[in-house]
Amino acid sequence: MKKEIYEWLVAIAIALVLLFVIHQFLFLTYSVKGDSMYPTLKDGEKVIVSRINYSLGNIDDGDVIVFHADKKSDYVKRVIGRAGDTVSYKGDTLYVNDKEVKEPYLDENKLAKTNVLLTENFSVEDLVNSGGKAKIPDGQLLVLGDNREVSKDSRYFGLIKEEQVVGEVVLRFWPFNVFHYDFDPATEK
Repeated sequence: MKKEIYEWLVAIAIALVLLFVIHQFLFLTYSVKGDSMYPTLKDGEKVIVSRINYSLGNIDDGDVIVFHADKKSDYVKRVIGRAGDTVSYKGDTLYVNDKEVKEPYLDENKLAKTNVLLTENFSVEDLVNSGGKAKIPDGQLLVLGDNREVSKDSRYFGLIKEEQVVGEVVLRFWPFNVFHYDFDPATEK
């Protein structure tokens, strides 16, 4: 009897250690709050965020990320520009390093927009934390929500520091009927 109890305690301890390691270093779950990423992510949906993707590789344009907005709030946004990039919007068209970039994830919102432009005209030097420079400074990112008309993003609070990034959204698992695992803009409709 004592041996069986001991084995159960060891198994529970190992499970708790594994859960702690997975949660601290590999993956987290988040609930989406608000409509700033609509239609890609909707209010109340649950996602899995990979913490290891960025320790093994780089943050890429188009990645959907979670980052610490402040000590109490985390935001979900899409990376539009990285350090060294020049980014501008002109006539609802995104230009990164003077090349037009397609944003298929905005198609639904462009059809339903209430303003003349979905994304107002701006460039990096117009943003907070840019220091008035045309290129995104080292260690910073430009992030935008997919629902541009309601999103508080880099146009509102400025560029974010890479160290604020928690990780990349890799999977939407709730509700089950909208399960999705690939948020790469090159493959989105």
